[in-house]
Amino acid sequence: MLKKTLKWLKRIVLFFFAFSIFQVLLFKFVPIYYTPLMVWNNVAQLFSGQGVICKHTWVSIDNISKSLPLAVVASEDNLFLDHSGFDFDQIEKALNEAEKGKRQRGASTISQQTAKNVFLWSGRSYVRKGLEVYYTFLIEQIWGKERIMEVYLNSIEMGKYIYGAEAVAQTNFRKPAKKLSSAECALIAATLPNPIRFNSAKPSTYILKRQAKILDLMNKVNPVDFNKEPKKEEATKTKKKKRR
Repeated sequence: MLKKTLKWLKRIVLFFFAFSIFQVLLFKFVPIYYTPLMVWNNVAQLFSGQGVICKHTWVSIDNISKSLPLAVVASEDNLFLDHSGFDFDQIEKALNEAEKGKRQRGASTISQQTAKNVFLWSGRSYVRKGLEVYYTFLIEQIWGKERIMEVYLNSIEMGKYIYGAEAVAQTNFRKPAKKLSSAECALIAATLPNPIRFNSAKPSTYILKRQAKILDLMNKVNPVDFNKEPKKEEATKTKKKKRR
């Protein structure tokens, strides 16, 4: 019985690895029209007797305002282009604050949020967090930064039952995502910590203050260039040149 159990466990593990790699490879090229979060919310709507609402339209990153990647990087993950999927400094700060009993802060990068939104379920558990780390590593290796950002901007919740840049642009600003202004992009980014509570179409005083801070950061950081090499690699090259 033990040998049979171990044999089946081995098969399950191998199947999971093969299936997960297939998923990531497939979604590198195929638009993602429906995510686990959308499914979860639609099921909840059905059980509560509501009509099913899911505002989502996939568009390529070329059809999204260049200000939106800049806004989310400035507000959510300013090391996005340089890290390998994880911001260890922010993770350490979050752990230290949790030990001191302070309010828990989010330390997830854009890559981690993308992995969670596309491949996993909502909620908190060690199993889900472990799978999030695994899928984050896979998408960083297989997709690259531009595809991660494209999927992130198409899959993240940006309002109540509103998912992605095109849906929020059409619903809240009556225009395509490509024509969003810098101010509108900053406003959308300002709501991302809690897009259900905060509405970019009817911003509160708090959201307007966050928008101003994000706009200021957008003016200070470099444009999001997906073809640019990470800073760490550039620093390594500089050191090598000096040694020569």
